[in-house]
Amino acid sequence: MTALHTCTAGDLGTLLDRGEVGSLEITEHLLARLEACEPRIRAFLSWEGEDARARARASDERRRRGESRGPLEGVPVALKDIVAVEGQPLGCASRILEGFRSPYTATAVRRLEEAGAVVFGRLNMDEFAMGSSTENSGYHPTANPWDNRRVPGGSSGGSAAAVAAGEAPIALGSDTGGSIRQPAAFCGTVGLKPTYGRISRYGLVAFASSLDQIGPLARSVEDVALFLDATCGHDPRDSTSLPGGPPAWAGRLAPPEGPLRLGVPREFFGEGLAPEVREAVEKALRFYEQAGHSVEEVDLPHAEYGVAVYYIVATAEASSNLARFDGIRYGQRAPGAEDGIDLYYRTREEGFGPEVVRRILLGTYVLSSGYYDAYYLRAQKVRTLVQRDFEEVFARVDALVSPTTPTVAFREGDKIDDPLAMYLNDIYTIPANLAGLPALSVPCGFSPEGMPIGLQLMGPVLAEERLLQLARQFEEGHDFRGQVAPVETGEGRSS
Repeated sequence: MTALHTCTAGDLGTLLDRGEVGSLEITEHLLARLEACEPRIRAFLSWEGEDARARARASDERRRRGESRGPLEGVPVALKDIVAVEGQPLGCASRILEGFRSPYTATAVRRLEEAGAVVFGRLNMDEFAMGSSTENSGYHPTANPWDNRRVPGGSSGGSAAAVAAGEAPIALGSDTGGSIRQPAAFCGTVGLKPTYGRISRYGLVAFASSLDQIGPLARSVEDVALFLDATCGHDPRDSTSLPGGPPAWAGRLAPPEGPLRLGVPREFFGEGLAPEVREAVEKALRFYEQAGHSVEEVDLPHAEYGVAVYYIVATAEASSNLARFDGIRYGQRAPGAEDGIDLYYRTREEGFGPEVVRRILLGTYVLSSGYYDAYYLRAQKVRTLVQRDFEEVFARVDALVSPTTPTVAFREGDKIDDPLAMYLNDIYTIPANLAGLPALSVPCGFSPEGMPIGLQLMGPVLAEERLLQLARQFEEGHDFRGQVAPVETGEGRSS
């Protein structure tokens, strides 16, 4: 039998259905894999082996009774440390939430549990999802499984690294400006940010509420579809949740009917794009042309302002959302405070890392008297222009194809002291968040140094099925499905 840690979630489901393996056996194998890999990768903040085993035993018992809950029954799924699970730690990789345990479970996690998934482990991330490398974790950085000297991306770096290293077949992430797709590209996994409102945000700790979205990272397009089938659907506890029931996309992944019109944004192929990334994406475009689709250049004239707009809107919302962490209601409380104000100052100074502080200060500034109109209001107007650009383009084409990131994963420490250079890693992913659109990253090649390269597919609102079909078509024409990084050697793969 193929090593269980190299199987996709779909493969594991098939083995479970055939009775060739049990959920407890899979879970034990992954826990052993985790123990072996974590000293090098450090994708997890915590895991509770006995709890995972108990969930796996319960799944095996349901199967024995003929009560399987679906394709994810018995399949392990790991969680980014930003979603609530009742009784478990919820820390957002921040010292300010040290010791806090959630009193309730996020809707997305509850739906995974209802689908029979074995939910386990808390994955590392940039603190409060603020970062692009997972170096901003309040505890430790995570290594890229393809080259341990490089970053896995962020903020869902732990999620991407765990999947790429074979520590979990699927991981839950969140995407505010590219935090699923960028690490997916850096680690060679599939990652999808759904349409804003597709998956309930109830139980997701808020960074920027108008941008945040839960989504999956996995080793195959089918696994992404399985995750979406389990978690999508209206939730009355989230006022931004879209109407409608759960989809059934995992069974509709055949190539799209008829040729599609694919747009290539000119603005995403300019200065800063690494030659190896350009070459891999252009090769992917030729594949789609050979498959019968038409490819044409399109313009997104306001995309160049995306990063500037994002770091005004997102930080403004963050300054408001993070005001609740005051040393009184949640987590850490600084000792020795003289009064309530002193407690507030000391707790936030000790609990928040430098990147979170930077964004809170920036957000507070752009919302302050005399600057609101000049910065925040103007940024919202430009955000509307970005949305209109997409509307005009999608009147002509069915989907957009672009690089996910300008470069492959960079070395740890290279950009941590240069915030602007770090922020530019998300230059191709941010526009989809500003417009609330679905966007997916799928592996499309390797650099000469053996580092993964991601291809981004973007569609109009509610076009997830089309993106999944296009991604699956590309996946079937290449050998990237189910790839697991060579963690045992720590060496990259050459193209």
